[in-house]
Amino acid sequence: MNDTSNKPDSSRRDFLTKSGTVAGAAAIAPGVFLTTPAVAKPADEPITADKRWGILVDTNKCASNCDACVTACKEENGWGKSETHSNPEQQSQWIRKVEIRNKSTGFAATLPMMCQHCENPPCVDVCPTGASFKRKDGIVLVDKHICIGCRYCMMACPYKARSFIHEDLQDQLPWAPRGKGTVESCTLCVQRVDNDGTPACVEACSAENHNALIFGDLNDENSEISRELKKNDSIELRADLGLNTGVRYRGI
Repeated sequence: MNDTSNKPDSSRRDFLTKSGTVAGAAAIAPGVFLTTPAVAKPADEPITADKRWGILVDTNKCASNCDACVTACKEENGWGKSETHSNPEQQSQWIRKVEIRNKSTGFAATLPMMCQHCENPPCVDVCPTGASFKRKDGIVLVDKHICIGCRYCMMACPYKARSFIHEDLQDQLPWAPRGKGTVESCTLCVQRVDNDGTPACVEACSAENHNALIFGDLNDENSEISRELKKNDSIELRADLGLNTGVRYRGI
């Protein structure tokens, strides 16, 4: 579905450094400024397809009354705190807790929903400017400097994982540029991953002793996530679409 072989090489960490030659902030449209980030690894350390990052969600361990993952994501990436004018339906949601229910059996489960970091991302297919792109390591991102806010990607995403920024924003974080009129979603905390770290949601879940989230390299058969996937069954949400998601769920 998605062939990036003939597209510009977006696999380098220049998602975070495309405007690195500009100091302070970069204007992408009248009244829209994005803070210039400065946290990626050097450009001479390119992303490769040797790794494919993913998350395993164990819904059996996910507490329905816990939103530590959501809070941690907000604090790490700076969303949800300066959107003072948006109504609740318009506010950003990089990650949200949802309840799913089997209509036949009545079984219900609570789980975190975020960008699924698909191998064949429909958001990338429909983007007219190339702002939506997938790195070689499987992380799906939005380049805010060329996003025109058409929202085709939002319509294409079967997980409703993307948000549109409706208002001017203040207090942006240097590693998470945001701007009115652009689309955003979970980045797997790329600023952490590129520095050998773990996404904030995973870290927060572990701190709460729930351990419902496991992050790691899906291509490494010895990684914890790969071992767990081999040990017990897991599913992709909307596996019928053939997207080969990087986020898998257990217990549903």
